[in-house]
Amino acid sequence: MNIKELIGKTIVSIVGMEKGSKEIVFTTLDGKQYRMYHEQDCYEDVTVDDIIGDVMDLIGSPLLSAEERTSEENPPDVTEQRLKLQKDASFSFTWTFYHFATINGYLDLRWYGEINGCYSESVDFEEIKEV
Repeated sequence: MNIKELIGKTIVSIVGMEKGSKEIVFTTLDGKQYRMYHEQDCYEDVTVDDIIGDVMDLIGSPLLSAEERTSEENPPDVTEQRLKLQKDASFSFTWTFYHFATINGYLDLRWYGEINGCYSESVDFEEIKEV
């Protein structure tokens, strides 16, 4: 599922929106729930690294924008500790950036995924189906 599915929807609650989180759940006005997470394969670690903006700007107004982009290059503020880990030849990492906007403002999410092997570091997005 593409994050753009949220465009036009009104978010009424967000759970898990904090640094270090492994899952964020969005609930929309129509009663649907969507989650951002990582489908765990083995030893990879994918978490929210940074949140820029006010989460409350996304609540109560239709989303005008929901965009995703990924990069295998570090942003300028990456820590020295992380840079040292990344020098290992078998180490792989991916940054996933999300930009959300409503009439009230915007919020940017930065996820960081790393693995010392051959698994995925991607962020997954899906509608939560009732069982």
